Amino acid sequence: MHVVVNAAASADGKLSSRRREQIAISGAEDFARVDRLRADSDAVVVGVGTVLADDPHLTVKDETLRAKRRKNDRPENPARVVVDSSGRTPTDAAVLDDAATTYLCLSEAASVDRRAALADRAALITAGDERVDLLPAFAALQEQGLERIMVEGGGELIFSLFEAGLVDELRVFVGPKLIGGRDAPTLADGDGFVAEFPSLELAEVDRLDGGVLLTWRVAD
Repeated sequence: MHVVVNAAASADGKLSSRRREQIAISGAEDFARVDRLRADSDAVVVGVGTVLADDPHLTVKDETLRAKRRKNDRPENPARVVVDSSGRTPTDAAVLDDAATTYLCLSEAASVDRRAALADRAALITAGDERVDLLPAFAALQEQGLERIMVEGGGELIFSLFEAGLVDELRVFVGPKLIGGRDAPTLADGDGFVAEFPSLELAEVDRLDGGVLLTWRVAD
């Protein structure tokens, strides 16, 4: 399995404002790049916070890219995965429509009622007691044939994936915008590291949309 974390951050490393509202950090060039990355992936993963804040569809927008997937005997959209410990994903969320297969990664903390409400809309994977245990959850995804994984956020999930040692590559578009705010979400939230910090190797630097795309490989 190869896991790529992709994100757009402001010049000061924020994913959005303290209100956690969606902010346009990048432009058309980066949107097209993200669409190509989705089209190359077997699955797109987000945390439930992203679903609740943005209600993303997580599908490939470009018909040419979807046609190429069909030509290669692949579903026209990658599978969608929501990491949602307690089953908070709304049953009418865009990510639960029939445009692609959706997996919900739950923990044992998700109630029977929430499981029943979601089971008709998505395939359920249970791993962990109070929070989703990402190692067995991602192993279960791999058993479904999902090898190339794109992670689109948010910061809590990204930190947890680094903490679990699951990330192979980090791609960050740093946009020409300053957001600020001590409570604004950053690229990697969660508890934070105090020792044994993940080491990154800079692989590529590209200018686009008035900002810069940084591609990092996670060092072994």
